[in-house]
Amino acid sequence: MLQILFQCSDYWIINKPQGMSFHAESEDTGVMQFLALAYPEQTFYPVHRLDKMTSGLLVVACHSVAASIFGKMFEKHEMEKRYLALSTKKPRKKQGTIAGGMSPSRRGQWKLTQNTENMAITQFFSTYFQGLRLFIIRPLTGKTHQIRVALKSLGAPILGDLRYGGEQADRGYLHAYALQFSWQGEVKRYVCFPEFGVHFSSALRDFVAAQYDESLLKWPAKK
Repeated sequence: MLQILFQCSDYWIINKPQGMSFHAESEDTGVMQFLALAYPEQTFYPVHRLDKMTSGLLVVACHSVAASIFGKMFEKHEMEKRYLALSTKKPRKKQGTIAGGMSPSRRGQWKLTQNTENMAITQFFSTYFQGLRLFIIRPLTGKTHQIRVALKSLGAPILGDLRYGGEQADRGYLHAYALQFSWQGEVKRYVCFPEFGVHFSSALRDFVAAQYDESLLKWPAKK
């Protein structure tokens, strides 16, 4: 079930469950349809989205002015996003940046190219945790399937992401766990660890909170 984590007159922060589409698909209720039905007195404006298999934090604007401001934030890459992902495979490198153009491929997939058209840039750290590879991810752009394609390119597709070669699991192990942005001159930060998934355990949450605090991570500067 979709959770409302924060509300104000300008925007809401929600926690999207894995398996829920952003927009309605056939008989399945999407995020925006769910909000419209559950809160008919409020108008919502989408400003970004998550894949169906991805859980975690989303911002929805409550009026057109806020939607425009958020749109400019995303366009200028001023929205700081963090994701958690798990893989059964060891990546070709432990940390770094994956950059390349995104191009449609077969069977609804996307692929990385050598050109700069539809450029996607993804930074990451990784470590070994309880038999799996844990990734802390910072996307600098917001392209369709960006993180999923980036990890596949490292030889470490996301656990449960069958479309991109991940092993079978009870869910796709990708979760948007932190958002940070400036609103009316004040820094806003929201954190929500995943609650569903055999491998998204409380031990993993505690490990991430202790070992991967933002003050400890030295992300490369944005270019």
